[in-house]
Amino acid sequence: MVHGDNDESPVTPSLSESLSSAAQNSAFGKVSPGETPTVGALLEAIGGVRGIIESILPGFVFVLVFAITNEVAPSVLIPAAIAVLFVIVRLVTRTPAMPALVGLAGIAVSAALALFSGRAEENFVLGFFLNGAYVVALLVSLVVRWPAIGIIVGLLRGEGTEWRADKARFRVATVTTLLWTGLFALRLVVQLPLYYTQQAQLLGATKLIMGLPLYAGLLWVTWLLVRAAYSRPDPAAR
Repeated sequence: MVHGDNDESPVTPSLSESLSSAAQNSAFGKVSPGETPTVGALLEAIGGVRGIIESILPGFVFVLVFAITNEVAPSVLIPAAIAVLFVIVRLVTRTPAMPALVGLAGIAVSAALALFSGRAEENFVLGFFLNGAYVVALLVSLVVRWPAIGIIVGLLRGEGTEWRADKARFRVATVTTLLWTGLFALRLVVQLPLYYTQQAQLLGATKLIMGLPLYAGLLWVTWLLVRAAYSRPDPAAR
């Protein structure tokens, strides 16, 4: 069979293009480096009003139900049912369902751990592993002198590795990566003792407080620091 001259094979994006697309879809991609962040941009970065509700409500319901019943099953199954409802609503309204699906997967795994063990504290084990993985990954990026925040900003700007040659930008990338490392490490330092002392209700409340509020605050600080570095005149231009 002979193909016509107009047949085109699908173009596979390069690794660089894939990484750049991932960076643009991340929270940092909501504000271009050098621009002033806005409250609206911050709200969009953390998923908007719907994203905030989807992030906070299951954890809040866990704390509330466990405080009332002191039973593992309803405390983890009701939040799981709420997460399923979030997915259904997104599918019905034809809005991107991936955020809700990811949240549902995490809640389902956590609920299964709690149900099989019979311990409400196991509902938080997955979060410990995720925070630990972030700490390790960010520390590795600092040790090899490729701070993760700098890589993300470089992908957003399409400048490759040029940011590493600018001392101010490299320093800001290092500082902000350290701050994010500190956030994930702080969660472990505070929450692990509560896990080992079997204080599930307090652990749930602490996770809520150290979750979205701290994440949003540090995201704002990161944007401001990056803006300060990228608002400077380019050394090459000078």
